[in-house]
Amino acid sequence: MASELPMPRPFPHDPPTSEHDMTLSQTSTREALGRQIKRAHRGASAPLIMGILNTTPDSFSDGGVYTQEASAARRALSIAQEGAAIIDVGGESTRPDSNPVPLETERARIAAGLEASVRTGCAVSCDTYKPDIARYAVQAGAVMINDVGGMTIDPAMRCVAAESGALIVIMHGLRETLAGDVTDGLSVFFEKAIHDALAAGVAPESIILDPGIGFNKSDAQNIACFNALPALRHRFDMPLLVGISRKSLLGRLTGRDVQGRLPASLAAATIAARQGAAIIRVHDVAPHVDAMRVTHALSAVTSGRHE
Repeated sequence: MASELPMPRPFPHDPPTSEHDMTLSQTSTREALGRQIKRAHRGASAPLIMGILNTTPDSFSDGGVYTQEASAARRALSIAQEGAAIIDVGGESTRPDSNPVPLETERARIAAGLEASVRTGCAVSCDTYKPDIARYAVQAGAVMINDVGGMTIDPAMRCVAAESGALIVIMHGLRETLAGDVTDGLSVFFEKAIHDALAAGVAPESIILDPGIGFNKSDAQNIACFNALPALRHRFDMPLLVGISRKSLLGRLTGRDVQGRLPASLAAATIAARQGAAIIRVHDVAPHVDAMRVTHALSAVTSGRHE
C-alpha cells in the first residue's frame, strides 16, 4: 500500500472560513474551467493556455529555477497575470533520462507551488501519475489532474479522479510506444483508457486527451500526432491538450537550443489550435495567449464564422 501523505498546510492568505467554503470555491472553479474548456473544444473560444510551473531540479527547460518557495510563488503569479487559464504544477521530471522520486519528495516539491497557484485565483492542475500525489493536490485546491501516465501506471488514479470529481488529462506515451498508423495507435490506447476510467466512475465530461508529443515517439510520429488531432477530436468528442513548448523536436527542426525555441513553439501551438486542440501547455504564457487569440480570430474570419 502506498504511504499516506500529510494534509496540505493551511493557506496563509485569507483562507476560506471552513472546509465547506473551500469545497464550494473549488467546485465553482472546476465547473467554470469545465465550461471554458467546453467552449474551446467547440471552437467557440480560443484554446486555453496552461502555464507550466516545474518545481523540479532537473526538468529539461527550467529545472532548478522554481524550486524555492519565493521563486515558485513569483512564477505562479506571473503565469496568472499573463493570462493563463490553468497553472500546471509538477514535482517530478518526465524527461527520458529522469528518475522517479519518492512520494514525500514530490509532495515537498509541489507544496509551495500549489499554495501559491491557488492564491492567484487561477485554476490549478497537478502534473503527476501517482494517485497519492494527485489526492494531496486536490486536497490543496487543485481542480485538474494531469496524468502523464494516462491512468495506466497505477489504476488507483481512476478512483482518485472519480471520487474527487477533478478534471483528468489522460496522456499517451510515458510507458507506451506506437507501432503502425499513429492515429490508430492513439485511438486504441484512448479507447481502453476511457473505458477503464468510465468504469471506475469518472464522468465523461471530466476527461481530456493528450497525444503525448515528445514521449516515446520518433520525430515522424510526433509530427503525425498533429495530423491525428482532428480524427481524435471527432472520434471521442473530448477536449484535446497539446504540449509542444520548447521540446526537443522543435530543436531538431530549427537547430535552436531550449531557450531559443519560442518562435517554433508558437508556430507549433498555432497548428495544434487549427487542428482542434482546446488546451495548449506552455512555458511562455503571454506570447501564447496572444497567439491563440489571433489564431482564433483569424480562423473565424477564414471560416466565415462571426461571434
